Amino acid sequence: MYALTESAIRSSLVNASVRERKALSLPLGYTELRWEEMDFLGWRDPKLPQVGYLVIPHDDTDVGIMLRLGGRQPRTRPQCSFCQDVHLPNEVSFYSAKLAGAAGRKGDTVGILMCSRFECSANVRTRPSAIFASDDPEAVRQQRIATLRRHLNGFARRILVH
Repeated sequence: MYALTESAIRSSLVNASVRERKALSLPLGYTELRWEEMDFLGWRDPKLPQVGYLVIPHDDTDVGIMLRLGGRQPRTRPQCSFCQDVHLPNEVSFYSAKLAGAAGRKGDTVGILMCSRFECSANVRTRPSAIFASDDPEAVRQQRIATLRRHLNGFARRILVH
């Protein structure tokens, strides 16, 4: 991923009001982000812990998505819909997002299970588990990165469909 400016992040949000865009708090450590190791930008708002944001590179543009943390979280350990890692060291939570445009203003939403702290990019880049011992580890990593990007693009498409 490439570095994004604050104004690019705010203007990318497709399912947020002007007021919500202005109220957005950038992620802690924003100036130290390692953009080259990221497939998307994701964070929880430091001022509003129930709100999260994703910015996904999609079709030569950036799709910013405002998320809300679901009230009731899964009791069992679910799998992240993006990185699909079954050996996660982190929590997976349910988030909902309004659709873009008229559908979102009407209240239509989609839900997704994803890493609570948006660690998907790091998860797919870790050394593959022993189950892939006979495969080329770098090829497995590259395939996992490509799958993550495909899932992110699919989610962005779901939000953009009006």
